[in-house]
Amino acid sequence: MEEQETQDDGLQFNSRVDLTKLQEAVGQIKSELGKVIIGQQDMIELLIISILADGHSLIEGVPGVAKTVTAKLLAKTMNVDFSRIQFTPDLMPSDILGTSIFNVKTSEFEFKKGPLFSNIILIDEINRAPAKTQAALFEAMAERQITMDGIEYGMQPPFLVFATQNPIEQEGTYRLPEAQLDRFLFKINVYYPSLEEEIQILESKHEQKTKVEEDLVSTLLSAAEIAEYQNTIRSIIVEKNLLKYIASIVDNTRSNANLYLGASPRASISIMEASKALAAINGRDFVTPEDIKKVAAPVLAHRIMLTPEREMEGLTAEQVVKQIVDSIEIPR
Repeated sequence: MEEQETQDDGLQFNSRVDLTKLQEAVGQIKSELGKVIIGQQDMIELLIISILADGHSLIEGVPGVAKTVTAKLLAKTMNVDFSRIQFTPDLMPSDILGTSIFNVKTSEFEFKKGPLFSNIILIDEINRAPAKTQAALFEAMAERQITMDGIEYGMQPPFLVFATQNPIEQEGTYRLPEAQLDRFLFKINVYYPSLEEEIQILESKHEQKTKVEEDLVSTLLSAAEIAEYQNTIRSIIVEKNLLKYIASIVDNTRSNANLYLGASPRASISIMEASKALAAINGRDFVTPEDIKKVAAPVLAHRIMLTPEREMEGLTAEQVVKQIVDSIEIPR
């Protein structure tokens, strides 16, 4: 590889990033998931981006649109520990974090780790657990560690939380705290499949007969390879004018008349990291304005709050994000 290459726009970079292995791995993951999951390409791509950007994802959609199955199968493509936690109204923090147990032989308390101590954690129906249990996730999601009895226990990388929730059913659910929502890189909205996709789903299910879905998907990546690709993402180039573009988008959420609550600096960082991963998936070692525009809504929509008046009018957070992005001049 040459020490220096020139892009069509005349910009020169002293070092280039080899994205061949990363692109091949992403292609293989999509191929493996395609054996079972029909459609839902946006959800799959955003979940892959979240892995590369080392961020958590909240997956929202009505029951039966393959939220949980997709997350499980994606975890199956990686040779790492996987843990699934079903959130319920009676779930306590100790049920997910672990608890101290008295050891009779040593006459000391020993910490028995809970299911949160894993690499890929799938939390099903995250909005069903009460606030105390939700709060138990804060430290783990933000700092990749848990403090119990004054002792810090670190999470082994990769540590990623995929959480699902149903936006329609409200009985027996609890609204996620804003501080917790801010810890999710993406909120991924999953919609019904098209008629053609639903026909393919039926045909695929009919042909599977008694085959188990998870057996159809092969394991592709090791923890070391995931760490390598995450490091590769950090090397993707972002020009200063694009950093200003990201900051302008987020800053606009704080002064927008349609919004009661704007996004935090964590949102700016999330847009930058997600756009880097999207650029790498597309074989580019540099970020473009289109990358930023594509990830803006999944990053921002769950971090902002509409004013009551706009909410009553039926305006959505996604629509406001689009208005903001469209109103800011694209850097050239």
